[in-house]
Amino acid sequence: MGPARRRRRRIGSRARTIDEYFEDERPLLMPLPEERFETGRVFTPRVDRYSQITIRTNRYSVPVRLIDKRVRVMLHASHLVVYDKNAEVARHERLIAKSSCRLDLDHYLEALVRKPGAFPGATALEQARSAGKFTPVHDAWWTAAVRAHGDTEGTRTLIEVLLLGRHIMHEHLVAGLATALRAGALTADAVALEARKAAQTEDEPAADIPLPRAAAGSGSATVTFLHEWKLHHLPPDTRPLPSVTPYDQLLRCRRISGGDHQEGEAQCPCPASEA
Repeated sequence: MGPARRRRRRIGSRARTIDEYFEDERPLLMPLPEERFETGRVFTPRVDRYSQITIRTNRYSVPVRLIDKRVRVMLHASHLVVYDKNAEVARHERLIAKSSCRLDLDHYLEALVRKPGAFPGATALEQARSAGKFTPVHDAWWTAAVRAHGDTEGTRTLIEVLLLGRHIMHEHLVAGLATALRAGALTADAVALEARKAAQTEDEPAADIPLPRAAAGSGSATVTFLHEWKLHHLPPDTRPLPSVTPYDQLLRCRRISGGDHQEGEAQCPCPASEA
């Protein structure tokens, strides 16, 4: 029996249908609350020194700036949300097995950029790989950056690229990494610009941006560095070129004056001496 048929049904020997009785009661009903009824369970754990909180034997990461602070956690059936005061700072899929952990690599980037040596063996990195957030393109660009800049600086540059993910969509960042890798551009600035070019819509073509550096290697990829893009978009400078003539006059006056400074000042014809 469908909903419409149930509403037309009569209960027992009553003369009116369910729908008709409901229409009489509708004006007497109170309006629904504007705020959604919260069904989650609230916890207020303290963030430990590993930037993690423990909820029902399982551990979840939060941003490192919250270490040793209390946060508010709303635990739902399938996920949990972490709040610092009223601001959402983390969201995780809920773990079902006991004594497990779920770590978000983004939560540790500020600490890792200061200690890049801890990045290769980080558990958060392995979980990011398993989840598909750290792709083979990331790995290939990282390898090239380490080869060009060394282990420490190459890894730090990769972490700076990962920090761009807070402002650039994941697929655009991966596209920027791929283009920069083909061109041999192993800087965070180059990846940022290529990612923004990948995000441009059809009515804002990337052809307006000059591509001064050709690709290295067998591909045809090109890359624009951020400082070159900024210089290209500066307004034209119409000011005249500066002149050093007044400084030449001062030097000439010093040679004329010789050892007698006061007498030289009286004979010096340059505008500076007249002032």
